[in-house]
Amino acid sequence: MINADNLEERFKKEVLSRIQPRPEPQLPEDWLHIEMLERLGVLQFAGVQRGMNVVEIGCGAHALTTVPLAFLVGETGRVVAVDRARWSHFDEIVRESGLRRRVIPLKCDARELPFPLESFDLAVLVHGVRSLKSEDIIVGVFREMLRVSERVFIAESLSIAKTKAQEAHIEMYNLRQEVFEALFGEKDDLHYFPLERLLEFVREAGGEIRDYGVFEPNLPHFLAYIPREYVERIRNARRREELLERWERAYEKLQRYGEEHPPVGWLIASKSGGGS
Repeated sequence: MINADNLEERFKKEVLSRIQPRPEPQLPEDWLHIEMLERLGVLQFAGVQRGMNVVEIGCGAHALTTVPLAFLVGETGRVVAVDRARWSHFDEIVRESGLRRRVIPLKCDARELPFPLESFDLAVLVHGVRSLKSEDIIVGVFREMLRVSERVFIAESLSIAKTKAQEAHIEMYNLRQEVFEALFGEKDDLHYFPLERLLEFVREAGGEIRDYGVFEPNLPHFLAYIPREYVERIRNARRREELLERWERAYEKLQRYGEEHPPVGWLIASKSGGGS
């Protein structure tokens, strides 16, 4: 585990202070900073060390995990940040962080990474399992991570609500899959999985679990919200009415309780038959 003494304060002072707030509808100005702090907390379990060569799967448009990873690998480390489509703010945020020289962006399908066996010290996927569309894709991506890296670290929010604020987050978040299926005929983000299912995906991909656990971020989480206008655009009247009723209930809970990050399941794995 990373030595956490003063790590968060260093990250705030050396990195977050450089990154400009990103105002978005329904989000506080510092939402980006809060999300990066949560990722930094999760990564304490990944065994990231200075000088590591890391591949990150699903870096996303806002580099939420890329920036903490680049901070942790230090001047001599590198992060290859992989995504297939979501790049809109990536370069700007990474440049603002002051860590651009440590990051190599790569647009490709994570099921077909252009690297030979065990090219990396660590492969990381944080809060990206839910964006992989199907269980077959999840297993395919995990299999490729196990191929290109000696060790794999995966973390994802769990379908657990211990507080009213966590319950509010999950209730609104769970609408994403149904709303996007109704609008476009395909899933957007999947529902959160139990930790046991994440472990099963790794084993199905040919991996061996080395360690796992649950992390409590104790932070707000603002990224569940889906605008009401999306629901209103659903053509099927019965489906639209049902989802609007659910949206109203979920939104009322967000207003009453706020949003809190659910517990996060994490795991470390390697290819079956490999070393520890």
